[in-house]
Amino acid sequence: MKFLVKTLITAFFCFILLNTVMEAQIRPVSVLQSMPDFTLPVYQGGEIGLSQLKGKNVLLIFPRGLAGKDHWCHVCNYQYAELAELESDQNIRERYNLEILFVLPYPRERVQDWVDKFPQQMADIENWKNPAEPEKLDERGRSRLEMMKQYFPKSFSFEKGKVPLPFPILIDADAAVSKGLGVFTTEWSGSKIEQNVPTIYIIDTEGVLQFKYISQNTFDRPGPEYLQKVMACIHD
Repeated sequence: MKFLVKTLITAFFCFILLNTVMEAQIRPVSVLQSMPDFTLPVYQGGEIGLSQLKGKNVLLIFPRGLAGKDHWCHVCNYQYAELAELESDQNIRERYNLEILFVLPYPRERVQDWVDKFPQQMADIENWKNPAEPEKLDERGRSRLEMMKQYFPKSFSFEKGKVPLPFPILIDADAAVSKGLGVFTTEWSGSKIEQNVPTIYIIDTEGVLQFKYISQNTFDRPGPEYLQKVMACIHD
């Protein structure tokens, strides 16, 4: 009996120690430091660990996710659509020896909702850019319309159940990775909800962080053209 109790206590403390070590490994990282390794399940199936991707460049994106209760960030979804189009048209993963990962700090059912709502998010953007009676807009409305056209120049339309998902969407169900990297928050850009501060990392083939961007407002993240320039420099 004493042996069993001792074994259980030892196993318990080993478990605590292991988790503490794992948590300590996921920490905020600066450019030119090695990116902490982590493994997460993939929405499309299986799991991915960063260490498995050594030998490839990695574009690691933490979208904001929720911007309110049951309301997803349109900018983040548009960003995914832009990169999916770029992959379809230019095969950027092969061109830059690249993998592109999106990490959402929610359990699988929430991520499923993100996918399901994607077509409506794109339809919302098109409605903002094409109001029914633009001539009746006041000065504030016209200003908003111009802003929408500036930030969402492309048009995307998807059917429910047919959303292109070329990039692995990682399920950070307990937000452990997001919290460890310091990008998880419960209040940002005027919204009090569990979300990530939009963050972009580019990691080289040796697992070293070469580019890091943490957003300061909803619209300020670098677009795909700029990211391509960075990836081209790293790939060369």
